[in-house]
Amino acid sequence: MRHFIGLRREHRQLLSLLPALFKHALRRRSTQLCRDDRSYYITTPIFYVNASPHLGHLYSAVIADCLHRYKLLQGFKSQFATGTDEHGLKIQQAAEAAGKDPLTFCTDVSERFRHLFSSCNISYTDYIRTTQQRHRQAVEHFWSVLWNKGLIYKGSYEGWYSTQDESFLTPLQVSDALDSSGKEIKVSLESGHKVEWMKEENYMFRLSAFRSQLLDWLRGNPHAVQPERFQQAVLQLLQEDLPDLSVSRQRNRLQWGIPVPGDPEQTIYVWLDALVNYLTVAGYPHEHDQWWRVAHHVIGKDILKFHAVYWPAFLLGAGLPLPKTIYVHSHWTVEGKKMSKSVGNVVDPLECSQMFTTDGMRYFLLRQGVPDSDCDYTDNKVMKLLNAELADSLGGLLNRCTAPALNPAQVYPCFCPQSFPREQGGRAVEEDYHMLEAVKSLPAVVEKHYESMHMYKALEAISACVRQTNGFVQRHTPWKLDQRDSKDKRWQDTIVHVSLECLRIYGTLLQPIIPETSNKLLSRLGVQPEERSWAALNFLSRYQGLDCPFEGRALGVDSGVLFTRLGTQNVDKEKPKKTKKSANSK
Repeated sequence: MRHFIGLRREHRQLLSLLPALFKHALRRRSTQLCRDDRSYYITTPIFYVNASPHLGHLYSAVIADCLHRYKLLQGFKSQFATGTDEHGLKIQQAAEAAGKDPLTFCTDVSERFRHLFSSCNISYTDYIRTTQQRHRQAVEHFWSVLWNKGLIYKGSYEGWYSTQDESFLTPLQVSDALDSSGKEIKVSLESGHKVEWMKEENYMFRLSAFRSQLLDWLRGNPHAVQPERFQQAVLQLLQEDLPDLSVSRQRNRLQWGIPVPGDPEQTIYVWLDALVNYLTVAGYPHEHDQWWRVAHHVIGKDILKFHAVYWPAFLLGAGLPLPKTIYVHSHWTVEGKKMSKSVGNVVDPLECSQMFTTDGMRYFLLRQGVPDSDCDYTDNKVMKLLNAELADSLGGLLNRCTAPALNPAQVYPCFCPQSFPREQGGRAVEEDYHMLEAVKSLPAVVEKHYESMHMYKALEAISACVRQTNGFVQRHTPWKLDQRDSKDKRWQDTIVHVSLECLRIYGTLLQPIIPETSNKLLSRLGVQPEERSWAALNFLSRYQGLDCPFEGRALGVDSGVLFTRLGTQNVDKEKPKKTKKSANSK
């Protein structure tokens, strides 16, 4: 299938050095002294600009944004990169179809992504476009490093290629199918997209030489790819020999891309070009060490092979550390069906955020999104979830505990140790102590799930505690207590104090998920910006016999309902008449 030409003797000798090169890369990764061990670098995929953004793009961005905000709360210096992938044959063809020059076309679509992310509170620190000069310089340097190491050679490729996927395929990865006119065609087994036979002279990367090193990396780092099922999928891919990879296209076929250094007749393969973006943002080739050694990627499962096979092999070849973690998420369906422009069920994320609010969409995606399996979207699901958990449960709890009828002084009331002693015997009951234990352990539970990209499990745990706190208030009905009776008054203040402390913990933990709503909640409690970090999660200090900085403090201004209930009429009113066209993720 492939015929390799021009394999020089010195390059064959260089191949024998690859195991040592691999060991050096791992040793450098594990022993390099950190300039700052509190640095963190998170990336989304850069999104292909052949058409407008869709729900999956926003999902990737919200996951990465959540991790970035979470690390900032923990005191890390965090860098968060997103952006657009703007080279390749698909872009060239899409620009031609739109009657625009490629750069103008790319700029127009890239701005749609930037607008979506801005509208949805995506707090990226760097927005990269592969058409930028800084990126071209990084790609050219990276190519030269691989070339000088003998890992790229001039050869010829003959085999199947999917333009839609920008991917080379083996015979085992294609099957027969019929197109819309009934004509027999070949398609990719994974994506279903049409493939064509291609034969041309180009440059090849010695991917075949890296199979054992990739296996060693994955086996030695069981959490390198998360969730675990995707790590197993990559290991399965590596059970078979890896063919060398074509890393260029002839310039007469692909003009829209970065020329191969020293060979203007060839264009660098779009995936090699695109993957280097992560290094570009880190400061490659001269100032990347601080950020690159703490790199984490968020990707969709459809681009797993490119990020967990090709990319680590390129990095090993270049002598660079491998990513700390590759977080993989699954896709979204609509009412059980795959999103499709032809079916007309593509979900526009910008329209959704306008219907359900920015925080509402963020909460839904992270509460319902299960990385291991595809998730289903319907407007009704969003509305029911947000009404139940944000408007009624969380919002209702805050409203109860800050209402003038129950809290006429509008302060963080005092805690009475006699009413709620460490040992049972006061007015608290067994369920109340269980609630305190659950809320006390909640930060550790949430941290564990945030670290593994299981935001939905973190939100399940928070939601369960909110329900317990509502149960605590409902069980003791503080509004029925006689405020003229000193014991009743102390118990009522204690109930409200405990409930506000619970709300403070929930608001702090939810900041990476729903930043605007959390800010509203914490501001209402009178919690200052410097008191909202992970280190400030000291729950119910007075119960521990310590001082509470909030006790007796005035509450913040009442800015209204925490999260407004959504009604079917509101959704129908906001919902557009037509479904805008969207695109697939790259």
